Amino acid sequence: MSRVRVLVGTHKGAFVLTSDGKRREWEINGPHFAGWEVYHLKGSAVDPNRLYASQSTGWFGQVIQRSNDGGKSWEPVDNAFTYAGIPGTHTWYDGTPHPWEFKRVWHLEPSLSDPDTVYAGVEDAALFRTTDGGRSWHELAGLREHGTGPRWQPGAGGLCLHTIILDPSNPSRIFIAISAAGAFRTSDGGESWTPINKGLFSQYLPEPTAEIGHCVHHVAMHPSRPGVLFMQKHWDVMRSDDAGDSWHEVSGNLPSDFGFVIEVHAHDPETIYVVPIKSDSEHVPPEGKLRVYRSRTGGNEWEPLTRGLPQENCYVNVLRDAMAVDSLEECGIYFGTTGGQVYASSDAGDSWTAIVRDLPAVLSVEVQTLP
Repeated sequence: MSRVRVLVGTHKGAFVLTSDGKRREWEINGPHFAGWEVYHLKGSAVDPNRLYASQSTGWFGQVIQRSNDGGKSWEPVDNAFTYAGIPGTHTWYDGTPHPWEFKRVWHLEPSLSDPDTVYAGVEDAALFRTTDGGRSWHELAGLREHGTGPRWQPGAGGLCLHTIILDPSNPSRIFIAISAAGAFRTSDGGESWTPINKGLFSQYLPEPTAEIGHCVHHVAMHPSRPGVLFMQKHWDVMRSDDAGDSWHEVSGNLPSDFGFVIEVHAHDPETIYVVPIKSDSEHVPPEGKLRVYRSRTGGNEWEPLTRGLPQENCYVNVLRDAMAVDSLEECGIYFGTTGGQVYASSDAGDSWTAIVRDLPAVLSVEVQTLP
């Protein structure tokens, strides 16, 4: 029987949750790196025992941790972060004579074919890649050198590159998103980049339909349809059917089109999930009711999923990397909250259970389906 491993990054450490295919009882392992901010954990697509974690503090800086045994043990592997013999500085060498400084690694995206190759999105917005399991990193400088770079502005959370999507049908095509610059695509492995924001509208911009400057919160894609993208923007849920060349709104009957997460069902590329948040000034569920919304039609028509979720006096948030799905026959959906709960549904969202409570604020949730 298949197993499920849920990787949870929090404000004060990382946790690894495991269960069998029934997903009723969970073993909780952690905290790893207790007291450290763990912004993101993700596992290799080709080696289920290889995990990577982004670990940081304001005192000691940024460290990349790697596990070769499914999260039982970890080792810091980023020699690139060592400066003057001190590990954990906010410095990443990019091949130039002087180190380049940044605040944190927001997202780690392992290669679909090689466990030693990983992409990393950082703040201030840049994209790096390692091909030796995290020991050394090199910037894909074509992104920052794109002509629009001087016009990028930070969102409320910082100028962060938070989404990295690898096209399984074309290893040279990568999609990324930056808050608040917008979405970009490369078709040559990162040498050159194209803004893909046509159709986005942001009323707070001097030019609401500008080429760049949009605050994109998250982008999702089903691997069977790499030309179809879904986006949760600062306001608006959007869809593209041409790999980002154009977008149209699919917010439909949502109670609020503001939110951070968006995810696609593992087996049905037309079923998508969002968690509406009241507004950009009040990062809480509308009416104090925590509701996941599901569309089975690729957007516009949405249904609230509430069974097992608190429907009164709930004032948590769900951050951009805090929802994921497993690939079991009955697709499981998972999300974490800033209140420290991780909720799971083993029936595609029809009902929910808190598989762990009282963790530190959850920053990210990723899922591995294991043999």
